[in-house]
Amino acid sequence: MKIGIASDHAGFELKEYLKENLKKEGFDIIDFGPSVKKAVDYPDYAEKVAKAIQKKDISFGILICGTGIGMSICANKFKGIRAARCCSPYDALLAREHNDANILTLGGRLLGRELSLEISKVFLSTSFLKGRHLRRINKIKRMENEKNSG
Repeated sequence: MKIGIASDHAGFELKEYLKENLKKEGFDIIDFGPSVKKAVDYPDYAEKVAKAIQKKDISFGILICGTGIGMSICANKFKGIRAARCCSPYDALLAREHNDANILTLGGRLLGRELSLEISKVFLSTSFLKGRHLRRINKIKRMENEKNSG
C-alpha cells in the first residue's frame, strides 16, 4: 500500500517527521513535496495527492497545512476524494470506518508530532466498515456524478 504525503510551508516540518516515522512503521511513503521549507500554495500539493489517488498510483494520502482545513477543502474538490481533517485518533478511526476517507488532513500549527503520528497510524490501519455506511458513500458518489454532469 503506497501512501502519498504533501504539505505547504506551514506543514513542512510535520510532513518530514511523519514521513520518517511512518517509513519506520513499514509504510511505503511517497513524498509529493515540497522538498524544502519555503512559501508555497497548498492547493498545488492537494491536487498532486488527489490526482495520484484518482490514478490509483497511491492508496491513501496525508496532507498537512497550518490548520488542515485548506488542504481538506481543496482535496475534496476532486471526484472520488473523501478528505477528512482529523484532530484525534478517534476522528481518524471514524473517518475510515464510517466515511471511507482516503485522505487525512492535519494541522501543522495545531497538532503535536506524536499525536499526529498516532492519528496517521490509526487512519492508515483502519478499514472501512461498509454495511450501512456503504449506502451513504454510494449516495456521495451519485452526487459527485450528478454535479459533474450538470
